[in-house]
Amino acid sequence: MKYIMPAIRFKLFMIVLLGLIYPFAMTGISQVIFPRQASGDFLNRGGQVVGSRLIAQKFEKPEYFWSRPSGVDYNPLPSGGSNQGQASADLKKVVDERKVKLKAAHPDQTGEPPQDLLFASGSGIDPHISPGAAQYQLQRVAKARNITIEQVQKLIDQASEGRQLGILGEPTVNVLALNLSLDKAQGIETAPVLAPTPAQPAAPENATPSAPVETK
Repeated sequence: MKYIMPAIRFKLFMIVLLGLIYPFAMTGISQVIFPRQASGDFLNRGGQVVGSRLIAQKFEKPEYFWSRPSGVDYNPLPSGGSNQGQASADLKKVVDERKVKLKAAHPDQTGEPPQDLLFASGSGIDPHISPGAAQYQLQRVAKARNITIEQVQKLIDQASEGRQLGILGEPTVNVLALNLSLDKAQGIETAPVLAPTPAQPAAPENATPSAPVETK
């Protein structure tokens, strides 16, 4: 009993500290410092929530900018990847398939597709693409919507986000925000952003945003 009671008291203390006090304190601090992000950073259209600025969605129609590939089919619950490395034959196969699809959808582009349109992110729900990936899709979207390249470029610039604190990370473009602004510019305010599409099996991959490596 000499050691059991102190151990029980310590355990109860840690449960209260780490199970109640710490989570509530962190929630309160985040609501004060980052209120928009802590609340989900939801985006609305026509008074209806259509998604979060923090979570990617699947876009496949030609009039929308496409998100980065996902190893979990854009499902935020099991977010992640397959941990396949550069030597994986399965990884090479799926990347080659993506390259063929991208080139077929962008015949005006002569160069190779940007890496972030070929390789998935580590989370599988990265809501951003690089400015280069947005530029790669620009002409397809403008043609599909029958608007000028200059109009689309202006919306890309508005949806672009710079480096954090001016030095961390790389400039990015938020795909959902960009697609919503495209619809708004053409007076589409009530229809869902995404039309229902048949479920497709998730491709096995995982990558960091800065390099074509699908490992954790």
